[in-house]
Amino acid sequence: MIAGFIQELENKREKYLMTIRNLRANNFRKDLPFLILSESLPEGQVYKEFADGRIEIQEVASAGKNFRTRVIKVITRIQADRIRKSYGLF
Repeated sequence: MIAGFIQELENKREKYLMTIRNLRANNFRKDLPFLILSESLPEGQVYKEFADGRIEIQEVASAGKNFRTRVIKVITRIQADRIRKSYGLF
């Protein structure tokens, strides 16, 4: 019974990751960035990944219906690979 439950969770996780990977690929095909929300970043900050492989940490602030962003840091290639791996984006 527990093994079946664990297998079901694994299947759902894999479907979730496939959906995320497809959304990411679609964004990149349209030359749009992919937003990665992370609880490891301070509130109001996000990772923004670009088709060229670059990942930036950006601060996002809302002003009514509009959003403003500011680049906090451009992540190194090694750090970017670690972030992708930790979110199952490879």
